[in-house]
Amino acid sequence: MIYLKTVILGLVEGLTEFLPVSSTAHLILAGRLLQIPQSEYWKFFEVFVQSGAILAVVAAFFRELKNWRTIRNLLASFIPTAVTGFLLYGVIKSVLFESVGLILFTLVFFGVIFLIIERLVDRGKLSPRKKLEELSIKEAVIVGVFQSTAIIPGVSRSGAVLIGGLLMGYRRRDAALYSFLLAVPTILAASFFDLVRTDRDIFLANIPLSALGFVTAFITAYAVVRWFIRYLQNHSLKAFGWYRIILGGLLYLLFFGQLI
Repeated sequence: MIYLKTVILGLVEGLTEFLPVSSTAHLILAGRLLQIPQSEYWKFFEVFVQSGAILAVVAAFFRELKNWRTIRNLLASFIPTAVTGFLLYGVIKSVLFESVGLILFTLVFFGVIFLIIERLVDRGKLSPRKKLEELSIKEAVIVGVFQSTAIIPGVSRSGAVLIGGLLMGYRRRDAALYSFLLAVPTILAASFFDLVRTDRDIFLANIPLSALGFVTAFITAYAVVRWFIRYLQNHSLKAFGWYRIILGGLLYLLFFGQLI
């Protein structure tokens, strides 16, 4: 049964890591629904399994990662997130990840933000036409600040980058691609930091589970990133905004509405 639960978590990670729906929120909530104990290992697993999804990005967009200008911008964007994550690591793990109410609120709140931004685009108040090649180092730092808000479970790292990109006038597809690429240093650093802080015996005793989740996330995420890039060429983020709002409402009833 534990291996089935691991596969489910790997699928959840692969499906949600690069969509603006918050993979962290989905993993935490899936863990609650699957009744997985919040042990030190499972907290580590929720971060480590993201590495499988990151490998999918490297495999899918390796050519973009060889561009020096892109690498420079990614490093600039990574700094705000790295500083925020390092300073607030204890709060993130012990407080933010434990608050279901906070997760549900941010799911709904940022769903509304998506709808507002798309309404501004429809009315011509925002014109997302710029290409990724136009991203300056200053704008890259601003994107990093947006991404750093994703330390709060439910915000969505890719969603925060998409919001920042749209507000600065970048096309949805280009903002999404940049969110994929920025995930590489961001999540690898988070996974490494968690690995260092996790008891080595706990990690070694659960290598088969970690490997299963890693591979499952890789396969699923590879398909998702390819699909999402194509989707954004002709679609907006409205569907994801409504998804977040509806999911937040349903989960509120589930966790706080005495339905279980």
